[in-house]
Amino acid sequence: MEFFRSTILLVFLLSCFSFSATDAFDALDPNGNITIKWDVISWSPDGYVAVVTMFNFQQYRHIQAPGWTLGWTWAKKEVIWGMVGAQTTEQGDCSKFKGNIPHCCKRDPTVIDLLPGTPYNQQIANCCKGGVINSWGQDPETAVSSFQVSVGSAGTTNKTVRVPKNFTLKAPGPGYTCGPAKVVKPTKFFTNDGRRVTQAMMTWNITCTYSQFLAQKTPTCCVSLSSFYNDTIVPCPTCTCGCQKNGTQHGNCVDQDEPHLASVVSGLGKNNYAPLVQCTSHMCPIRIHWHVKLNYKEYWRVKVTITNFNYNMNYTQWNLVVQHPNFDNLTQLFSFHYKSLTPYGAINDTAMLWGMKFYNDLLMQAGPLGNVQSELLFRKDMSTFTFEKGWAFPHRVYFNGDNCVMPQPDSYPYMPNTGTVWKFSSLKLVVMLMLSTAFFFATV
Repeated sequence: MEFFRSTILLVFLLSCFSFSATDAFDALDPNGNITIKWDVISWSPDGYVAVVTMFNFQQYRHIQAPGWTLGWTWAKKEVIWGMVGAQTTEQGDCSKFKGNIPHCCKRDPTVIDLLPGTPYNQQIANCCKGGVINSWGQDPETAVSSFQVSVGSAGTTNKTVRVPKNFTLKAPGPGYTCGPAKVVKPTKFFTNDGRRVTQAMMTWNITCTYSQFLAQKTPTCCVSLSSFYNDTIVPCPTCTCGCQKNGTQHGNCVDQDEPHLASVVSGLGKNNYAPLVQCTSHMCPIRIHWHVKLNYKEYWRVKVTITNFNYNMNYTQWNLVVQHPNFDNLTQLFSFHYKSLTPYGAINDTAMLWGMKFYNDLLMQAGPLGNVQSELLFRKDMSTFTFEKGWAFPHRVYFNGDNCVMPQPDSYPYMPNTGTVWKFSSLKLVVMLMLSTAFFFATV
C-alpha cells in the first residue's frame, strides 16, 4: 500500500512538472519569444558602454501601454553612470560617491523606456515609445526597443566582465519568464553605406517566453456565436472571466446605465490600468462575436465583431488570431489587415487580423464606440464545406495573444435537421388522416 501511494504521488508530481515546463509553449506561435541582446560597444576607464536591444519575435503578442519594465541583478558591484533612451525607476544609495553621482547604484535596477517627445540628445534609435513594442507579425520595424547604458565598477576586458543575472521582464504585468544570459558571438554592425563592418566587444542574449497562466489567473476574452440558419445566439459562457459578486475583486464592474459613469471612470486615475468592466454575464473585458451571415452558391460570408467592455482601456494596435480550416480559401476581407500564419508549414488554417492605421487600429474603451468589425468572404471547397456539426465556427480565437474561451461545442447553433422536419410533417399528416377518417365514420 505504501508503495502504491508513493507511485501515485510521483506520477502527480511529474504531471505538475510537465505542465509547468510546457505552459509557455504556444501551438500557433511555437518559436515566439522576446530576445534581449546586450552588446558591449566600447570600454570605459572603469567599465563599458552597452546597447541593449529587445526584439519581439512573437507573431501576434505585443507589449501595450504602460509598456515594458526590465530588471536584472548585477554579478558584482556595478553601477550605472548614465543611460540614453531609458531610465531606472530608482537611483538607490549613491552616498559613497563624491563629485560625479551615478544614475543608479542599486544592485537590482529596474529600467523603463522614455516617453515620446523626449529631447533628441537623450534618444537613440528605437527608443522612447513609452515601452510599447509591436508584434513581429504586424510590423517588424516597430517590434524593437533599444537603450544605451554606461556601466561602471565593472570589468574592462572580455575576461573580467560578468554578465548580469536574474533577468525579469514585465510587459506591463507578469507573464514572461527569462532564461539566463548566454554569451554569444559578438554582433556585427554595418555602416549606412554598407561598405564597412564593425563588431561589438562582447555580446550576450537573454530569451524570455510568455505564459498566459502566469500573466493572469482568469481569462481575458471570450467568444459568442450566431448564424443565419438558426435563431439561437450562443453567448459567452457564464462567469468566463469572473462573476458579479458585490465586495469582491471580480465584482468590480459598472452598469452601463450608471448615472455617474463618467465620474466613476475618471476617478480611477491616469496611471491605473486595472480593468473596470461593464457588468455582464461573462465579465470579460473583450468579447469576439462570430456570425455566419450569408450563404452563396460558391461562397459564404462571416461577420466578426470585437467589443470592448473595459472602461479603463483603449487597445492600441490590437490583433485577432482565428483558426478555421477555410482560411486557405479566404477571398476577401473588409476593413482589417490579414496575414496567414503557418506554424506547421503546409497547413494554412490560421489567420492574423488587425486594424488599419488611423481607421480602426484603436479599439476604444467600453461604450458606443467600443467595437470594431469586419466581414470575411470565403470560397467553398465542396470536398470539405458544410454547415453541420459546427464546422462554420472557429476552432480557436486569440485576442492580443491571449486564448479566448469558446462556448461548449454542444451549444453551437445547429443546422435545421431535414429528417426532423420530415418526421414532424409525416406525423402531422397521419394525425390529419386519422381525424378525417373519424369524422367520415361519425357522419355515416
